[in-house]
Amino acid sequence: MTTPQPALATPLYGPRFQQKSADLYAELRRAHGPVAPVLLDGDLPAWLVLGYREVQHVVSNPEVFGRDSRRWNAWDRVPPDWPLLPLLGYQPTMMFAEGAEHRRRAEALDEALGAVDQFDLGARAQQVADELIDAFAGSGEADLITQYADGIPLPVVARMIGVPAAETGDLVRDVYRTHAAGEGANEAYARVRDKVRRMVESKRRDPGPDVTSRLLAHPAALAGEEITEDLLHLMNAGQLPTAYWIGNTLRLMLTDDRFAMTLSGGRRSVGQALNEVLWEDTPTQNFPGRFAVHDLRLGGRQIRQGDLLILGLAAANQDPLVRPVPQASTGNQAYMSFSHGEHRCPYAAQEIAKVIAEAAIEVLLDRLPDVVLAVPPDTLEWRPSPLFRGLAALPVKFTLAW
Repeated sequence: MTTPQPALATPLYGPRFQQKSADLYAELRRAHGPVAPVLLDGDLPAWLVLGYREVQHVVSNPEVFGRDSRRWNAWDRVPPDWPLLPLLGYQPTMMFAEGAEHRRRAEALDEALGAVDQFDLGARAQQVADELIDAFAGSGEADLITQYADGIPLPVVARMIGVPAAETGDLVRDVYRTHAAGEGANEAYARVRDKVRRMVESKRRDPGPDVTSRLLAHPAALAGEEITEDLLHLMNAGQLPTAYWIGNTLRLMLTDDRFAMTLSGGRRSVGQALNEVLWEDTPTQNFPGRFAVHDLRLGGRQIRQGDLLILGLAAANQDPLVRPVPQASTGNQAYMSFSHGEHRCPYAAQEIAKVIAEAAIEVLLDRLPDVVLAVPPDTLEWRPSPLFRGLAALPVKFTLAW
């Protein structure tokens, strides 16, 4: 088989994928094995890597599976307004860099993030969480996605990198427009990029105790444009997956008896719930992408040079060949949710996301100990995205609090 054709491939979009993605991954695995032909928005072809071992092989061999999206052999079929262009179109960021260039920039970012004071970070996350709860505590009801989870990560990350607080609201809205991959996505991305570029230049003139200033002073001598692009990636990665991690974990704790029974005093179960979500309902479901450097075989499929491979992180986590019995509750952290290899989410960034998510959930449990879901669990809907999995809303009710 060569590049997947529409008649053979499964759309990685639409209502069925949106609501029942896990069922679709299982069906694809049964029909095609560890590598399945799929279609992205606009019926553009790709391969979805479903197998845990196959994903690990792809991300561990960057010389065979390149990260530079200019390698893609389907660019002649991509329209200028393609909604996934902000995510797959080549950008001069470390996300698309390869080899020594990627290592130079990744090491600088790792060090800048590693210097973040996690105590201060947690305190800032708690402050943001408290402010959001204050806004709805007197009503006895809320949507824990749009009124809570969505509003926590980016203000915290923005403060961490040095973005002025007054600009974070617009940034949140435009980051979501970008990753929703719908109308206006490209314009939203341009606005976000311009805000970050101006912030970098401001920090060059007036440095402070933030990630941007540390990057500007790093021995790697990063150019302003490089820092701008890498901070864009950091903000995108810090907002959506973390917000969805918070929302998906709250859903689990509000709908699963194993967690609901300890919800009012659930401090001991928060870490377990966060870990289980990364196994069972990871926020980053699919990650684009890798591009075949030459013709090769993977999972029994013939992959052509330039073919796009989507990392099926959620599907890999459910691979029965490596996980025949669910084991998330045991604390196993071998999930693929943060990817693997040199382009994985940096360890410091993983810890930052965990600090923010834990703070958000614990503050909610402290402030609203009797919170319960206000709608039947099976009526909850998921946001449309081929890459991320997060709820559109999580309606709850609780005793009036102040």
